[in-house]
Amino acid sequence: MLLNLHVKNLALIKEVDVDFTNGLVVLTGETGAGKSLILGSVNIALGKKVEKDIIRKGAEYALVELTFCIDSRLKEKLEQYDVYPEDENIIVVSRKITHGRSVSKINGETVSLTTLKNVMDLLIDIHGQHDHQSLLYKNTHLQILDKYAGEEVKELKNTISDKYSQYVEIKKELDKFDMDETKRLRECEFAEFEINEIEAANLSLGEDDEVENEFKKLSGSEKIMSSLSDAYQIMGYEGNQGVCECISRVGYDLSEISDIDSKLSDLQKQIYDIDDMCKGLAREISDYIDEVNYEPQRVAEVEERLNLINHLKLKYGQSIEKILAYKGEKQAYLDSLNNYNLMREETKTKLDKEMSELVVLCDKLSSLRKKYAIKLEETVVKALEDLNFLSVKFKINVSKKENVSANGQDEVEFLISTNPGEEVKSLAKVASGGELSRIMLAIKSILAGEDEIDTMIFDEIDTGISGKTAQMVADKLMGISKEHQVICISHLAQIAAMADSHYLIEKNTDDESTETNIYRLSREDSIKELVRISSGGEITETAIKHATEMKEMAERAKLGQF
Repeated sequence: MLLNLHVKNLALIKEVDVDFTNGLVVLTGETGAGKSLILGSVNIALGKKVEKDIIRKGAEYALVELTFCIDSRLKEKLEQYDVYPEDENIIVVSRKITHGRSVSKINGETVSLTTLKNVMDLLIDIHGQHDHQSLLYKNTHLQILDKYAGEEVKELKNTISDKYSQYVEIKKELDKFDMDETKRLRECEFAEFEINEIEAANLSLGEDDEVENEFKKLSGSEKIMSSLSDAYQIMGYEGNQGVCECISRVGYDLSEISDIDSKLSDLQKQIYDIDDMCKGLAREISDYIDEVNYEPQRVAEVEERLNLINHLKLKYGQSIEKILAYKGEKQAYLDSLNNYNLMREETKTKLDKEMSELVVLCDKLSSLRKKYAIKLEETVVKALEDLNFLSVKFKINVSKKENVSANGQDEVEFLISTNPGEEVKSLAKVASGGELSRIMLAIKSILAGEDEIDTMIFDEIDTGISGKTAQMVADKLMGISKEHQVICISHLAQIAAMADSHYLIEKNTDDESTETNIYRLSREDSIKELVRISSGGEITETAIKHATEMKEMAERAKLGQF
């Protein structure tokens, strides 16, 4: 169940922190107070798209945080998403929105929106203001029937989905055979060219790394050889007009005049030392050159090989492994082209076999759906009668479509008659908006018995109803809340009176800002809110007495005392 909702800097909400109870939780408030914001904040936590202006004016971020208490059954399901509860049974789901991005976390660990949605689908079910409109679509009818049918249908649907995926892949293979002889020959020629090009390269796994490393070394040797050769030439050790020759000449010139001035002898000695140093350096350069292993021909060979490998990578894959895999695929394709007619017939036979097996599975699924459709019809009629549908007839039509899909071969449509003597017709042709809301509530109440989701949220499920019908809707919500936590945003006093916990959503305005807040009401304040809802806000003794009686009647109903 949902234990706590914490919202900060979201639209008109500065900060809200509210604890929820189990049972029936009802939220009421005046029009425009921000009831939609509360549900909207939960939807944001569920991973729904956020509006650009959702962050409260002047704030750096918006935050929504939901705290759930789960049981051992849910723990096992959450483990498939690597989600584990804190303190044995607590799950904290949060989503922080900044300008331009959002971050979702579960128990402090960042998760993708996909994971967030998958996890939240296990924790909470939301019925929004316009969700009953989905009942106008046959695809929704199919989903409802399959959900009601449970594991038996779910397992068979998974089998059909897998089988259908195999069928689609084989169909793609067969489509490749849809070519004339000219195109077949052209495809053969091109496939042979690609295969021969790869085979001619005689590639081996890991060769690209080896060749690249050798090329780097050889390229470095060329540069070293070039630089050292230039240096040796400049030194001019072996009679060339270089540094060594020039220094030797300076030494000779000084020797001719050193006996004239004794100071020149010191200069001559220094020059001789420099001369020895230069000649030694030249010898070392020469020795290093002799040690460098540089073969221009080998460099050219390695470079050519490297260029070939890189060329093949660009055409067939970014590694030798992928190139060889591509060759294998092309060889298989060429074999199929060379045996075109035989392969086409084999593939067609395989496709026909898959379709035959699919049809058998789909027929089995249809039988199951029809069996559960009869049961669901009876259950829905009873639930609708509980919601003040008199003389109602409800039928589920399961018919076969022309084509098979991953969901089987059935089209499911809900049909209803709400007036005596009338034949059942499509929901879209018969039901009003208020009736659709009650039909959806009836279905939700039935699925609640099949569902393992602890928390259900209804946003104004009471649209378009009043009087006795409103009381019956309140009774239905109370019934669901015995097995699930039900959070209901409502504008009806009958539903608010039935609440185990009653919360008021209120908008406060001053000269500078507007804020939406939520408060849990005491029994006395709840009665005052019932007065506002039922009489427009004028608090009189008669109105208070009526609201008190309504509250007491609801309390007796919850205890089974009528």
